[in-house]
Amino acid sequence: QVRMVESGGGSVQAGGSQILSCVASGYTYATICMAWFRQAPGQERMLVASLYTGAGNSIASYADSVKGRFTISQSVKNAVSLQMNDLQPEDTAMYYCAARRYGCTQTITLYNYWGQGTQVTVSS
Repeated sequence: QVRMVESGGGSVQAGGSQILSCVASGYTYATICMAWFRQAPGQERMLVASLYTGAGNSIASYADSVKGRFTISQSVKNAVSLQMNDLQPEDTAMYYCAARRYGCTQTITLYNYWGQGTQVTVSS
């Protein structure tokens, strides 16, 4: 059974940094897409960053709103961290880690495994 174990989150002032971490515990397939989504109150859940690994490939993608500020990276197999720099109030949201066996996608229904979510709050 796969469990998405998230850590990190909390409150930070604008311009500050935070790190989110996620481990896909119990995942046994050779390929994986791990992704971070976020959802603010009254807004749709959106893909923030994703990382696909498998067959010697490692491909990272970012939403335009976070490109240059956020970095997703692999810590160990089936585990990623999201380094968030220069955080702004509009980054305030519940952040969710998700995973699927195949390539990364923006379609949330195609992800099989989800973490419980962790709140990131950025004050100005």
